[in-house]
Amino acid sequence: MKQIPAITNAMTVDVEDYFHVSAFSGQVDIKDWGNRFPLRVEQSTQKTLEIFANHNTKATFFILGWVAEQCPALIKSIAAQGHEIACHGYAHQRATEQDKETFTQDVKRCKHFLEDLTGQPVIGYRAPSFSFDERNEWAFDVIRELGFTYSSSTYPVKHDLYGVPNWPRFKHLRSEGITEIPIPTTYISGRSIPIGGGGYFRLYPYSVSRRLITRFLKQEQQPYSFYFHPWELDPEQPRMQGAPLKSKFRHYLNLSRMESRLNRLLQDFSWSTMAEAYQIGD
Repeated sequence: MKQIPAITNAMTVDVEDYFHVSAFSGQVDIKDWGNRFPLRVEQSTQKTLEIFANHNTKATFFILGWVAEQCPALIKSIAAQGHEIACHGYAHQRATEQDKETFTQDVKRCKHFLEDLTGQPVIGYRAPSFSFDERNEWAFDVIRELGFTYSSSTYPVKHDLYGVPNWPRFKHLRSEGITEIPIPTTYISGRSIPIGGGGYFRLYPYSVSRRLITRFLKQEQQPYSFYFHPWELDPEQPRMQGAPLKSKFRHYLNLSRMESRLNRLLQDFSWSTMAEAYQIGD
């Protein structure tokens, strides 16, 4: 077994439910959240917390404001267990589909609710579907003005739902005063390969993911960050009717294998919160 560099990496969770994902936006209306589509995020997030506790791992939870309002005790429990509370916006609408005022009010509503609920400052933000790109760079000014210190809202890959292939790949301080931490990629044969987690982690065999992460750590000599969603630990979730086949494939692929893979990932690498791994505020 190859030796893994002794670097502390960032474990992150986007706390949203199965019906919040952008791939199903054509099948789901916000008025049906928690009604026509039953809420399952509380039990799947509790499972996430149990797994982290078993591995003595602290993580950053990017929490959707709507979920926080529905499950306030869950959010308090996340904070009480020593995890970092961060903001994922309120209604999981892509930032590229919002005007400046709508975006501002959406993020402000989530940030203030999380801070009032936990009594802790919220300094981290992640846009739904990594939706910061050339069309809405003004969003960095907005989150700075709202009091955030860092963002993890860009993915330097080409994807049909998101991606800024030519933007920086590593942690950097933007001119607006926000530290941006892109989702990790690596280059193979001149091509940018996404390795940050989510559906790609379920798509690749675990041995491939482990090899790519180890390669990233050895080549770049800096922290790696990983993201996933609680619904990825919920293989019994309801199946979305009428969704495109590609969306179904991405969403449901290998859900039954996610828990065992996550346990191996937590065991094979060293993890902490985003703020600690990237020394935000130090």
